[in-house]
Amino acid sequence: MPIKEKLKNLSQHPGVYQMLDKNQQVIYIGKAKNLKKRVSSYFSKQHSDGKTRALVANIKDFEVIVTATETQALLLENELIKQYKPRYNILLKDAKSYPYIYITNDKHPRVSFYRGQKNKDYQFFGPYPSAHVVRDSLAILKKIFKVRQCTNSVYRSRSRPCLEYQIGLCTAPCVGKINDENYAQDVAMMSLFLSGKGKETLDKVSDKMQQASIDLDFELAAHYRDQLIGLRTIQEQHSSQSMSDMDVVSIVEKEGVHAVEVLFVRSGKQIGQDCIFPKHAKGKPSKEVLSAFLPLYYLGKDTPKQLLLSEKLIDRALIASALDTKIIDTPQKDKRHFLKIATLTAEENLKQHLISRFTKRSQLMQLQKTLNLSSLPNTMECFDISHTMGEATTASCVVFEKGLPKVSKYRQFNIKDITPGDDYAAMNQAVFRRYSRLLKEDKPLPDVVFIDGGLGQLNQAIMVMDSIGIESIQLVGVAKGEGRKAGLETLITVKEGKTQK
Repeated sequence: MPIKEKLKNLSQHPGVYQMLDKNQQVIYIGKAKNLKKRVSSYFSKQHSDGKTRALVANIKDFEVIVTATETQALLLENELIKQYKPRYNILLKDAKSYPYIYITNDKHPRVSFYRGQKNKDYQFFGPYPSAHVVRDSLAILKKIFKVRQCTNSVYRSRSRPCLEYQIGLCTAPCVGKINDENYAQDVAMMSLFLSGKGKETLDKVSDKMQQASIDLDFELAAHYRDQLIGLRTIQEQHSSQSMSDMDVVSIVEKEGVHAVEVLFVRSGKQIGQDCIFPKHAKGKPSKEVLSAFLPLYYLGKDTPKQLLLSEKLIDRALIASALDTKIIDTPQKDKRHFLKIATLTAEENLKQHLISRFTKRSQLMQLQKTLNLSSLPNTMECFDISHTMGEATTASCVVFEKGLPKVSKYRQFNIKDITPGDDYAAMNQAVFRRYSRLLKEDKPLPDVVFIDGGLGQLNQAIMVMDSIGIESIQLVGVAKGEGRKAGLETLITVKEGKTQK
């Protein structure tokens, strides 16, 4: 679908956009408070910045992921940039990174704020949306776990406890006020808590408190009691953010077409998404489509511990057992916003899919009329010859099905045993190798084959088809226009021995 048509119907929600090149590779990722305004700005004005002009010149398509807030878009943008490393995201990658909490690997580990290149020997937790969120979290951790936050130079210089110890915010491992084993246990509990395992942390602290009481170590028991109270308080105050790993799956339907949106949530953060349009689902209820989709999508994969679904499935128990996961279809408040994001994104993707399908069908109907075909050209292939100074000649075959590129079926042929620079011989060899093999393997033939070149290249393709007995394919030459400018090409066909343009 043309970019202009796609822009007209773009969502105005916050989200992340991914710019794609002609090979469908992600070349730029950005976030937006209003997706429609931000993405449209790339194509609606002249850009003074050379890098932006170069980016726009290479954009052939784009995709969007809807988020609930701009903050979520920021975090998702950061995760996707790390994943794809787009070549036009230089400024963003060089800019200030998101903050983390980290724990060092010292004898008495330190917990602190971190921003920048990660040290593989440390434990990192995050990213967090802003520095003040990290500092607030560190203040809470200090009250509960009392793990040191001082620098190593301060730690090494201590001969007596500092003020942090005096006011109950540190256990002073620097001067031996806590033994190594108990300090290591506090660090382990804090690490467990930061990993999002709040319930497990509570259970372990409770067990340690009871064991200390049994051992009559009432000072240590009081220490764990205070930790337990602090952890329970945090759970009550911050229950809005679940830190579990889960996939959120929402299905929507319109005009007989279903879209299934899968959000990947890890440690409470949305890190990516996938959208699938199941085939042969027209007229079937969404519950039935989703029940069939889940096993097909997840079996053979590492299924997350939880699946949050937009539909109540009749065979829920069976699917949960087969996938070894917990299925949630009535989410609590802390997970409900993820389901809303998934549904919004599913609706947006389905809208774009339907518009694209309508546009592609209109284009195919126009091509059918232009080429005077008896039916829609649902499968098309195109050949192009390339070489370097006459050497290393290759032929590329790209495939389109229902107007959309089918990258998995693209083929490239290394041309051999021809005179260097002979494009006619190269085209003859490529076409022969392609369609003699399809005949041999009894595979479907395309409706139309486009030959990049003039009448000479087209005649080579016609000769090959005659020699192997194929008459069903419409052959079309694509001759370069004036100045070899895109959009000025001439289509050439040969019918009853006559050339038509």
